[in-house]
Amino acid sequence: MSKRFFRVYRAACSAFAAAALVACGTASAGRHAAPAPMSDDRIFVQLREAARNNDAARAAQLASMIPDYPAPSYLEYFQIKPQLFDSSGHARLDAPDEPVLSFLKRHDGEALADRMRNDYLTVLGARHDWRNFDAQYARFVLDDDTQIKCYALESRAARGEYVADAARALLVEPRYYGDGCVDLITALAAEKQFTPEDVWQQILLAYEQNATTTGSRIADALGAARPDATRFEQATSAPPLLLANGIGADSASHELALLAITVMARNDAAAAAATFATVAPQLSLAERAIGWGTIGYQAAARQVPGAVDWFRLSANAPLSYPAYEWRTRSALLAGDWTMVRWSIEQMPTPLRGRPAWVYWHARALKQAGETAAANEEFERIASRFDFYGQLATEELGRKIEIPAKTTVTDAEVEAVAKTPGFELARRFFALNLRLEGNREWNWPLRGMTDRQLLAVAEYARRIQLYDRTVNTADRTRTEHDFSLRYLSPFRDIVERDAQTNGLDVEWAYGLIRQESRFIIDARSGVGAGGLMQLMPGTAKMVARKIGLGAVSPAELNDINTNILLGTTYLSMIYNQFDGSAVLATAGYNAGPGRPRQWQAALPRAVEGAIFAETIPFNETRDYVKNVLSNTVYYAALFEGRPQSLKARLGAILPN
Repeated sequence: MSKRFFRVYRAACSAFAAAALVACGTASAGRHAAPAPMSDDRIFVQLREAARNNDAARAAQLASMIPDYPAPSYLEYFQIKPQLFDSSGHARLDAPDEPVLSFLKRHDGEALADRMRNDYLTVLGARHDWRNFDAQYARFVLDDDTQIKCYALESRAARGEYVADAARALLVEPRYYGDGCVDLITALAAEKQFTPEDVWQQILLAYEQNATTTGSRIADALGAARPDATRFEQATSAPPLLLANGIGADSASHELALLAITVMARNDAAAAAATFATVAPQLSLAERAIGWGTIGYQAAARQVPGAVDWFRLSANAPLSYPAYEWRTRSALLAGDWTMVRWSIEQMPTPLRGRPAWVYWHARALKQAGETAAANEEFERIASRFDFYGQLATEELGRKIEIPAKTTVTDAEVEAVAKTPGFELARRFFALNLRLEGNREWNWPLRGMTDRQLLAVAEYARRIQLYDRTVNTADRTRTEHDFSLRYLSPFRDIVERDAQTNGLDVEWAYGLIRQESRFIIDARSGVGAGGLMQLMPGTAKMVARKIGLGAVSPAELNDINTNILLGTTYLSMIYNQFDGSAVLATAGYNAGPGRPRQWQAALPRAVEGAIFAETIPFNETRDYVKNVLSNTVYYAALFEGRPQSLKARLGAILPN
């Protein structure tokens, strides 16, 4: 329910409603009345969609209709961008350079120039125009595009640099590869920086993550060493048939066998394990470990019994990041702290440094009696204001408290209110253009001090852009105001309905903060709406149970109605799970049936933190952690005393 919000900012709309939301006239009474002309704002929104679809002709037509629109840089960008990519999103090698270079020169230092530079770097990388690529890449501020990072490594390799290790560290999530990373793999293989084993590892990773088109394209990097098309097709489409024919002695046959097992495991991990047990003797010990690792991963992510045992056979194998993580989660569920420890210690350094694995490694050290070493690791993350920072704080014998409040002056708020970009951001928010609004809002925040950030957060609160309040206050490093970071608008309504339904008001706020960031008309990609992101069917069911009658879409976004229905629904789930905040929070996000299944699959009673860490759905796992972490800080704010996350997590028993 919390994915991809399409939010309408009620407060922001007050400034622009006449332009953005009012219809452009009414049809006359006559049967043949001409359709009313579109407003400039509606044309602009359509222009943006044409640019997103890379429809250059349509973009040019729409732009010509609003030549004086009060966002000229975007008017220009939306005409240039679709000239750089084809309808499938691939860079056009014949894309024009002059309009881009002119735009970059005139808008240097602006948020949109960095976006344009990102697009242009994709074109330059596809052309292998490394001289111009390097010049533009040096000025790319955000540098948050994996594909561009791949092209940057390929450029360095073209200059004779050794980049294989950097490439291996980067190439861990195939869904972000794009053309650039496939190109990098191909180039490194041609230059002998990548061995055939490196290429095969990337193929297996892509198929394991179901990025099958990418995996097939990466296979071309094998060149003459690529297996014939029939055998490759058999490995990916009919893996049991390939394995039934036995495994040849050559390395390609071994790799095809591992590919076949990878594909099989995604469909039926238990069947893949049974098949692999029969063919594993034909493979090397290292290859067997890789095979058992991918089987264990697919089994663990689907809660198939036996996952932890298959994972035990994967020690020292080079696994994918998700496989390393699920191996550790399987060990946590089994209560095997020795395995938790060695599994984390075998993770690549970037992965092992993530707060979750620092915390669980420290717990494993503590379990082994190495308290001093454990406390050193807990201290590394205890200063973080998140789920694992809170848990680490409690492991060190301290409760969770709110940091000292920094209060900014009215003069500071008035000063930051004049920041370039904020006015344009508010226009975009009024038009429900979230991506553009956030881009313009966030760009000037990069170099601000903590006090300036808090002033911006307070400014956002005053104009009722509540999600910008929270997100901006969340950026501070040493000076904080948790009354902004953990905002509590609509307090009388939330308290009334939470108390009526027997819920802690801090829990209700923790959930709303995660669901909608307090945007009244938040709308998810799957149709959930309002502050508490209720699906229409759920809202209808709850309304019927409490005698509210039919609820229209407009009523669902009404603050009173949405909070009443949301808190009632949360209370219903809470009672179904015997007062477990962990299970009820998971049920609110994923539906109550799924937590029951996850609870039923437990091999034993586990602490709430372990249950949260081992939730199979990525979204729900993060959701539960965030909601309960939020809840603890709200409780500390509302109650004015230190809190315990562990007490709220409790223990989860098999049902």
